[in-house]
Amino acid sequence: MRQEPAPLTRHLRVRQERGHTVLEFRGEIDLAAATEIAPHLDRETNRRAARVVIDLSRIEFFDCSGLRLLYRARSRVLDRDGQVLLVCAHPLTLRVLRITGLSRLLPPQPTLDAALEQPEATSGSV
Repeated sequence: MRQEPAPLTRHLRVRQERGHTVLEFRGEIDLAAATEIAPHLDRETNRRAARVVIDLSRIEFFDCSGLRLLYRARSRVLDRDGQVLLVCAHPLTLRVLRITGLSRLLPPQPTLDAALEQPEATSGSV
């Protein structure tokens, strides 16, 4: 049985899974949540060759503040020769990712297991 990680904030939980750091966003990801999440995201994406998964499976709302977090995480991880993966199955969020082109840079996977099975070459390094 997997134990639920303690929350860092109301909107973020961080845990290790199969050699990756999983950043699980929760609830409504808006400007207030992004401000809360950003320092933790920066800490987790500051390591050389970090292997990061951003999991949006528990979000209820996602606006442009959330998009900025994704772009920032991707940039920081790739600048440090790491790997970043995205989990998202929420239809409206997927639509926003497609419209903004972010889905080409961070191809979303429907589940955490699917993301963790991706080869490293597909980690958003386009």
